[in-house]
Amino acid sequence: MGETEVPTISMDIPKNEKNGRLKAFDVVLSKAFVQVPHKLQNFLKSQLKRLPKDDGVKTASSVPKKASSFEVDLEKQLQAWRENPSWDDQTPHIKVSVPKGSLCNLSVNVNVGLPPDAVYNIVTDPDNKRVFKNIKEVISRRVLVDEGLKQVVELEQAALWKFLWWSGTIAVHVLVDQNREDHSMKFKQVKTGFMKRFEGCWRVEPLFVDEKTCFPYKPTTWADYNSYTGGKGRIGSKVSLDQLIQPSIVPPPPISWYLRGITAKTTEMLINDLLAEAARIRGELNPEKSGNEVEMSEEVLNPADSISNIKERWAMHRRNAKQCHRRLPIAK
Repeated sequence: MGETEVPTISMDIPKNEKNGRLKAFDVVLSKAFVQVPHKLQNFLKSQLKRLPKDDGVKTASSVPKKASSFEVDLEKQLQAWRENPSWDDQTPHIKVSVPKGSLCNLSVNVNVGLPPDAVYNIVTDPDNKRVFKNIKEVISRRVLVDEGLKQVVELEQAALWKFLWWSGTIAVHVLVDQNREDHSMKFKQVKTGFMKRFEGCWRVEPLFVDEKTCFPYKPTTWADYNSYTGGKGRIGSKVSLDQLIQPSIVPPPPISWYLRGITAKTTEMLINDLLAEAARIRGELNPEKSGNEVEMSEEVLNPADSISNIKERWAMHRRNAKQCHRRLPIAK
C-alpha cells in the first residue's frame, strides 16, 4: 500500500522583513496589555460612581434601617410621656439558680417607664458610670466594630460589690456585642482568671403601657397601638438581664452562699439605679406633673422600709429574731 504524503507549505520570508513583522506584533501585543489595566480602572471607576458617597457621615442609604415594627422617632415616644408621666416602679423580680459546676445563674425582669430606645441609651452609654453606682472606674473602652446600629466594644472596668459588712472591687474585662435593632446587649469575659465564665445578655422589649384604652382591640404592632390610642399611648420597656457566673474554683458552703448573696445584691443595685435614672428622665420631661414621682420611686427601690443601710437592716433582723426567741414558751 502506498503512503499518502502530506503536503507541506513553506514560506520563505526575508530575514529583515521577518524581524520587522515580529517587532510590529510585539508593539501591538504590548499595547493591548497596557490597555487592559486602563479599561479595568475605567470600569471600576464607573461602578464606584454608582455607590453612595461617604463623607465621614453615614447616609440613610449606607446605614441599615431597623427592621422592627416599632421603628418610630424617640422624640415622639417621649412626647406621650411628657403629657402623662405617671408611673409606679415595681420591685424587680430576681431569680437565682445554681447550674452544675457554676456559682449561680441570675435572671432579672423589670418594667421600666421609658421607651426601649431611651432605656437602651442608658445601658449602652459610655459614661453610664454616673448612673450605675457599682461602677467604680472605667479603665478602658475600645470600639472594635462599628456598623451603625451594631457595635462590638471591648470594655474593662472596676466594679464595686457590697454585702453585709463586706465590700470591695472586682476587675471586669468583657467583650460587649450591642445591637440596637433588637435592643440586645451580650457580654462575655475576655480572659479567664479568677472567673472561668462571666457572660450574659441584656434585652429591652416594648411594653404597651396604655393597652387597656385599646379595648376591645389588642394591638400587636406599634402602628396599631398608635392608631387605637390616637397617638397618646405610651411605650414602656420590659427589661431582662441574664448572667452566668462561674469561678475557676467553686467554693463550698457557706462561702458560696455569701458569694451568691453578693452577686444578687450587686445586680439588684444595678437595676435600682436604672429605675432611678428612668424616674429622673421622666421628671425632666414634665417637672410639674411628676413632682412626687422620684420620692415614690425611692420608696419602691428601698424595700427595707425606712432603713436604707444594709448593716442596720441586718442588725434589726437579728434583734427581732432574739426577741422572738425570748417570747417563746419554755417547755416543762
